[in-house]
Amino acid sequence: MSQSAPQKILTGHCSCGAISYRLLASFLVIHCCHCTWCQAQSGSAFALNGMIERSKLEVTSTADGVSPIAIDTPAPSGKGQKIVRCPRCYVALWSHYYGLGELMAFIKVGTLVSASEVRPSAHIHTGTKMPWVDLSGEKVPVCEEYYEDKDVWTEEALERREVLREVRRKIKKEEGTEQKRVWGLWFPPGDKQPES
Repeated sequence: MSQSAPQKILTGHCSCGAISYRLLASFLVIHCCHCTWCQAQSGSAFALNGMIERSKLEVTSTADGVSPIAIDTPAPSGKGQKIVRCPRCYVALWSHYYGLGELMAFIKVGTLVSASEVRPSAHIHTGTKMPWVDLSGEKVPVCEEYYEDKDVWTEEALERREVLREVRRKIKKEEGTEQKRVWGLWFPPGDKQPES
């Protein structure tokens, strides 16, 4: 298992400086994702996202009362994601995916002041990476699709994520939106489910 991030407090901001933030804990994991969705949404060969609890992400300043805006964006799951952007320069700062919703933030590593110090924990979805991207020298897992969490996440990170999962389960139960897992797929309440 790899170390997720330096243990110092990381700070970041958008391009115009209207929105600044800091991270109050280390990343759970850092993905360098080479899927075609990340390529299209980032306009680059891959996306570098550091996962952290939203409660450990603090917006430290906003210019003239400007607040980050969340834009609903399609995602491969079909459930979409919310990309949080600066309303002035429109730079993506972080995003929230359906799984843990707004409990988990996927920080856009390039917005960190010390982005060059942050290395990925794993390269994922390399089956669709750009052919000129050479990962042969990487010292972290290079996965054609995904990986077993225990092979990449630290024990502490898995524990921190489990706390978020439990909170999410409670929220979904209260909302009546809990899902049933069948054959590795999730089915929302009311959807036709295969016999288990």
